[in-house]
Amino acid sequence: MPLEATMMIMDNSEYMRNGDYQPTRFECQSDAVNTVFQTKIDSNPENTVGIMTMAGKGPEVLVTHTKELGHILKSVHSTSSKIGGSIDIPTAIAIAQLALKHRENKNLRQRIIVFVGSPLEGQGADEKNMVKLAKKLKKNNVAVDIVAFGDGIEEGESSVLRAFVENASSGDNSHLVSVPPGSHLLSDVLLSSSILAGDRGIPEEAMGDANVGASGSGGGGFEFGVDPSLDPELAMALRMSMEEEQARQAAEEQAQETTAPPTSLPPVSESIPAEAEGEEDAMLQQALAMSKEQDVEMDEDHGEDGGEDEDMDEEEAIARAIEMSMKQHQEDQKK
Repeated sequence: MPLEATMMIMDNSEYMRNGDYQPTRFECQSDAVNTVFQTKIDSNPENTVGIMTMAGKGPEVLVTHTKELGHILKSVHSTSSKIGGSIDIPTAIAIAQLALKHRENKNLRQRIIVFVGSPLEGQGADEKNMVKLAKKLKKNNVAVDIVAFGDGIEEGESSVLRAFVENASSGDNSHLVSVPPGSHLLSDVLLSSSILAGDRGIPEEAMGDANVGASGSGGGGFEFGVDPSLDPELAMALRMSMEEEQARQAAEEQAQETTAPPTSLPPVSESIPAEAEGEEDAMLQQALAMSKEQDVEMDEDHGEDGGEDEDMDEEEAIARAIEMSMKQHQEDQKK
């Protein structure tokens, strides 16, 4: 399980009063914050989590490093009365990075999780500035996860946030999860995303695409139609079974290639289907039999006067007999 110090940045702007996420964006975000905290602490007892806001009168650190859920719940409750203003992502991330730098256990890796449910403003909307910030975080070994919802998933905001995560990622340690409105909970989507995959002991490749799962597509967007968050053992068993089957098929194909005859031209018999070859043999035998019967009949009818037929060479007789047998075969098929 990852050994990390995490700082969560909440969006407490005026947009958090909207009710497109039940009951409101802020309440839905608060539930997700509690889920992330509990998952991080359960994954490793040495992990610590802090929390801060980035709107209102300005970014504010509520808790630096804690392992107590009560501290997080108290901070979130106090923030519910401080909703207003607009978000300032660059300043908030800079403060979060400074808080992580002063963590007690230096062995803990640094991670920032940003909840964005409002339109980007100021330097946060400038892609060039955000990319510059992302590269600085990457240089300082700080992983960044962004949870976009509400207005944060709009086309303009999404492109800036995606560019930010791509430039901050080192070894695929940073992620962007976009969650559109729906009957799902924001916390449930995060549990099924790559953000918490490592903390729950599930390989990221076994996790479904959170964007697909949130949009309600068939199969929930999960591989094999199984939610790894609900049954991780079954998901891993299905994946291992699929890999074993692929390996078995590859071994069979390789064995067939090694036992195949070393020739560039296939035998003539391989180019003719078995059924067609059988029918052709049967028709040829029938034609030869008919040609023999016809020769006997012609000998009985014409005797010594049938000079012209007697002069017919054997190849022409066989060709004629084959033609007659083909016509008879076609008539039999019509019946």
